[in-house]
Amino acid sequence: MECGPYGNNMYLVVCPETNESILIDTPAEPDKMIELAKTTDVKAIIITHNHMDHLLGFEDVTAAIDAPVGIGADDADALSRPADILLNDGDVISAGNVNLTAVFTPGHTPGSTCYHTSGHLFSGDTLFPGGPGKSGSPEKLKQLIGSITSKLFPLGDDVNVYPGHGDDGHLQSSKEEYADFRIARASG
Repeated sequence: MECGPYGNNMYLVVCPETNESILIDTPAEPDKMIELAKTTDVKAIIITHNHMDHLLGFEDVTAAIDAPVGIGADDADALSRPADILLNDGDVISAGNVNLTAVFTPGHTPGSTCYHTSGHLFSGDTLFPGGPGKSGSPEKLKQLIGSITSKLFPLGDDVNVYPGHGDDGHLQSSKEEYADFRIARASG
């Protein structure tokens, strides 16, 4: 669901067998998210990274939905309340028969974390169709590119990518677009 003035994507991953769910990110327009989430049994609220546009609805969502909150350990200090789960690379969050594995991808923020399950990647602002997310310095860009190439690309070409903003994509297309981005960066 697209929410707020920054075009953020919020995701609700639902187990079809149990109707248990995991809510990913809490942007603006929390009432829309809360209404949708309350049609399920929310087992966790997880955050991809600590930027304000992904947290504008955080207080309202966490007040309305009684579920533990998880975020990458290095981004936890930005939350308005302590996280219940400090996520590290490889940690698993479950709802029914759905398991999301945390994939630590620093570069956009120190604690940026993507979430992977069979055939699906929730990439936050780490990877968009067309290339990597924004970074604050050449060193952070190098770190971000390293995260993408070493952690995300090995997940497989058939993986669907659901970014923090904009349209969904596929990891195979992202690899091809990333190659174009890398060539453009090298010549620029």
